Amino acid sequence: MELVEAAVTLATLAPDELRRCHNSLVTIPHRTDPAFAAPAAATPPPGHGARPTFSVIIATYQAADVIAAAIRSALAQTEPPVEIIVADDGSTDDLAGAVADFGETVRLLRLLHQGAASASNKAAALATGDFVVVLDADDTWDPHRLERLADLASSRPDLDLLTTDAWFVVDGNRRGRFYDHNNFATSDQSTEILRRTFFFAHVAVRRTRWEMAGGFAPDLARGYDWDLQLRLLLAGCTAGCVLEPLADYTIHPESLSANRYESLKARVELLERARTTQTLSGDQDAVLLAARENYRRRALAARAEEALMSEAPGRRRAALAELAARGIGPRRRAFLAAALVSPRWAGVRLRRMAMEQGRAPSDRIV
Repeated sequence: MELVEAAVTLATLAPDELRRCHNSLVTIPHRTDPAFAAPAAATPPPGHGARPTFSVIIATYQAADVIAAAIRSALAQTEPPVEIIVADDGSTDDLAGAVADFGETVRLLRLLHQGAASASNKAAALATGDFVVVLDADDTWDPHRLERLADLASSRPDLDLLTTDAWFVVDGNRRGRFYDHNNFATSDQSTEILRRTFFFAHVAVRRTRWEMAGGFAPDLARGYDWDLQLRLLLAGCTAGCVLEPLADYTIHPESLSANRYESLKARVELLERARTTQTLSGDQDAVLLAARENYRRRALAARAEEALMSEAPGRRRAALAELAARGIGPRRRAFLAAALVSPRWAGVRLRRMAMEQGRAPSDRIV
């Protein structure tokens, strides 16, 4: 009814009155979707631009039993991708059989086993969409994920990296959202990325930017996604996020314990690499050094706790290495000192605390 009345009113206006009305309409400020998080635009957004296209790439290894669900979630998008490219990183299971069910809607690359970063790059080299978006073989998307990413990109055509919130999935159940406990940085992104990766996985990267950066570093077994984000933001790219949980991210038991130490150690090595390969300001260098020390301390703590809980040989040495690190609080220092005297007691205490803090190790990681 309101639209009909407005049309009748406009039809009765004189030409000069109509021009004044039109001018008042076109100067209405652009309103941003409240679910979008992004830095302030350098210039006012021009309204909605062309909707971008997306190429989905799935780098996978030994995932024949789960990849079908990931592919189905990509095909079920309300705004479908222009293509889905699966890069098989030398699997020995029947991945080809699992993908064959989808016919020509999915392109399969059979590769030698060289790691996920290398496989992703080979898939991205064949992509034709405006954005390359990574999907893990054991994860799935909400049907509206690409639509909402397109909403964000069309309202902010200056953004080069896009992501969304996601659910953590443990034992088939959702256990909270990524951005419940992480903040998406909307200011000074090129410095904040040195402190932490504030992206949920499955990031969509503008294809021209991906190509300019050379994609993922193939020599990195871990953290290659953070490394690419870091390089792109330091090169002047900007990123945005849809703060809606539009993906299910699976937490596996093998993500825990010793692998946590390896993951944290990889972050230390990644930051050391960035310090030698990137041009940083004094403030950025200080942030990087503080972050590196924080991850180093956490890695030592993860190694000590795993060794103590499993009563592994060298558990005293692991506790001593953490004790020697800077920034250890007094309570933690006292616990480590006691662990040196009685590592078995420390292991029992840690196992009891782990049981009290969550029903499963994967819950505690979330």
